[in-house]
Amino acid sequence: MNTNEYNYIQKQDEEVFAAITNEAARQANGIEMIPSENYVSRAVLEANGSILTNKYSEGYPGKRYYGGQEFTDVVETLAIERAKELFNCEYANVQPLSGAPANVAMYFALMEPGDTVLGMDLSHGGHLTHGHPTTEINKVFNFVRYKMKDIETGEIDYDELRAVALEHKPKIILAGFSAYPRELDYKKFVEIAKEVGAYTVADMAHIAGLIAGKALRNPFDDGFDVITTTTHKTLRGPRGGMILTREDADLAKRINKAVFPGLQGGPHMNLIAGKAVAFGEALTPAFREYAKQVLINAKAMEKVFKDAEVRLITGGTDNHLLLADVHTSFGISGKEAEEVLDEVGITLNKNMIADDPRTPLDPSGIRFGTPALTTRGMKEGEASRIAEIMIETMRNKDDENKKGGLRTELEALCNSFPIPECFM
Repeated sequence: MNTNEYNYIQKQDEEVFAAITNEAARQANGIEMIPSENYVSRAVLEANGSILTNKYSEGYPGKRYYGGQEFTDVVETLAIERAKELFNCEYANVQPLSGAPANVAMYFALMEPGDTVLGMDLSHGGHLTHGHPTTEINKVFNFVRYKMKDIETGEIDYDELRAVALEHKPKIILAGFSAYPRELDYKKFVEIAKEVGAYTVADMAHIAGLIAGKALRNPFDDGFDVITTTTHKTLRGPRGGMILTREDADLAKRINKAVFPGLQGGPHMNLIAGKAVAFGEALTPAFREYAKQVLINAKAMEKVFKDAEVRLITGGTDNHLLLADVHTSFGISGKEAEEVLDEVGITLNKNMIADDPRTPLDPSGIRFGTPALTTRGMKEGEASRIAEIMIETMRNKDDENKKGGLRTELEALCNSFPIPECFM
């Protein structure tokens, strides 16, 4: 990292500067494999750190509560129009501060307190914001769940989903996940929702970039009403959220009102500028190639793990992430695997597997993916070797010499594929 990029921090706050410098070195010298993490371009970083952070902009373009909005309106309108083009929809709200606030705003826009949401069970790949008992939103709305029918293939039990929908009459049927390696059958969700009079919402936080890059299906093409998403992860933008509406103007107005003034105050205009820049990058042919390569690299890793007879939940992947049962395959917990892989420079996260008998803080599995390594320009050859290093590390978790050699090899690989600063 060029320390001159942070010369004001260096002069003013040595402790923060040291933390940033060390984090830059950690990212450069290791492999980020948490599926929800990626690298942004220098242009996105510049927008994130721009003087737009100084401006309060409550309201929406052309309808602000404060003056001095001629340039913030330009930035937010660019983000909205680019989002609409990326996802083939009529309306976009780019103000949510992250994915969880986006989901909460969507719930309040579409439902009344006490109404029911049908979403994926957390242990089968769902997300905390889909109604986990520990969340505050679970006190407001009623959440019921569906699961996979076959853990080894990942097939969703659509018969159970329909039966639960007919019994509970949900206002929302929610498709989306944080740890599900397969693609969902969006048409079946729409058919069931029509039968019970529910809205269809897709939480595509993990796969937004793959949809924008035309590598995976767009739920809107199959008739979904609303999409919620983060703007980082595979979309490779700043940390933030977004809500998209396919064509219903009234629904879009309700979503806008739920975001502001319902749940948020002034939007973070510096983040919205970063979103606009990232969406511009995602509209390029280069981004489409990136999205395709993410899937190719994930398949390459899948092959290595399957050849080594490592148990993969759902038997493999159709997207950017894989979920491995390391307790069955290596006799170690997900927590142990996360820690030992970190020693050789591979960052991923421990994760529960379907119907895991272990606890969330010490589960049976690990979750990992290919978005960040693909951003560095790595192809299937490098992805395969990283998978081999992961397996060798877990098999030799107590061999310090072996781990030292793997760490050296991995650092050399990272030096050959530095983190890029420009994607266009």
